[in-house]
Amino acid sequence: MRRVQKNFFPYPDPTALAHSQKLENLIQTAIEQAGGQIPFARFMELALYAPGLGYYMTGLRKLGTSGDFITAPELSPLFARCIARQCQQIFEMLGTGNILEFGAGSGRLAADLLSELNLSGHLPERYFILELSADLRHRQQETLYQRVPLLAPRVNWLDRLPDSIDGLVIANEVCDAMPAHCFQLENRHDWERYVGYEKDKFVWKKGPLSHSLLKDRIAKIRLLLKHVNNYESEINLAMEGWTTEVAHRLQKGMLLIIDYGFPRHEYYHPERVMGTLMCHYRHQAHPNPLILTGLQDITTHVDFTALAEAGYSSGLRVAGYCTQADFLLACGLDKLAAAEIAAGGKQALETSQQIKRLVLPSEMGELFKALALTRGINQPLLGFSLRDRRSRL
Repeated sequence: MRRVQKNFFPYPDPTALAHSQKLENLIQTAIEQAGGQIPFARFMELALYAPGLGYYMTGLRKLGTSGDFITAPELSPLFARCIARQCQQIFEMLGTGNILEFGAGSGRLAADLLSELNLSGHLPERYFILELSADLRHRQQETLYQRVPLLAPRVNWLDRLPDSIDGLVIANEVCDAMPAHCFQLENRHDWERYVGYEKDKFVWKKGPLSHSLLKDRIAKIRLLLKHVNNYESEINLAMEGWTTEVAHRLQKGMLLIIDYGFPRHEYYHPERVMGTLMCHYRHQAHPNPLILTGLQDITTHVDFTALAEAGYSSGLRVAGYCTQADFLLACGLDKLAAAEIAAGGKQALETSQQIKRLVLPSEMGELFKALALTRGINQPLLGFSLRDRRSRL
């Protein structure tokens, strides 16, 4: 069992360590059965989603100040109130519709969205949540019945994508946690990064590309890198496949993706030689995914160009792309916040701090982006009316 340095991370308690050991044993077995190494994408999949053991599949506290990270819906209800304005516009265009949210976290976004849409008279027919984690489903149900008890019966949980979707599909900080392939370029050689198990710990290895699509994708990435000889980064084929699946089921409406990332030419920048792979444990970020198995989040930034291409290839219209700050301000964040700040007192100070976290370039405002993919909707979208950066994709 790997030991965590006490001077770097808060030390896991015995129960957490025992849980981590079970998952480590599972992954070790998968490595042995594969002949000594597995693609990092497979390691990430098991570390995050192994049934009953993966980081997202257990009862460990993940969100909020007592967890490992804080998402925008947890930070402020203003985030959901702004998205509600975009939902309202879509429902007015369609006449009616549903909302499908992927990976709803604690349920705060769903609760605040339903509350705001109820006030404006634009409730969806149904609010669907596709959540793989039984623990998070339970937490979402608790949140909804505590915060919006009269609206909670409108919510249904799904185990898989529905065959047909009409309305709005929302994925907030979902794509970054989808298993990504890691690659390594050494002069003229293209390697994939694998994970092995040696001397009681997981170790990095390298080997041939495990997926046929990776060769062509890396060839295009090399064109962006010019004369860079040593380079590591990621390609998220799972994210692209997910976008395609959603697109095939979206009959009419919008897929709204909000996450941290870049367009392709910035993602694979010659100076970003170590990629974007990052882990989060007790609000500490670090780049080592091979420790704290099952106890930490593992993420990569999002290649928004890849998402746009996947949607476009599946018949969707790339309807808008901008920073989170521009999206929220276009949806009326300043006006919504002004009303709360005008009341004065402690709430005014808290609202001011929340807005800074959501929109400042040094916080979430610039790194987080919003992408809209639509079918059957050709009108300009509210969230991208302030500044649309589709030309940067």
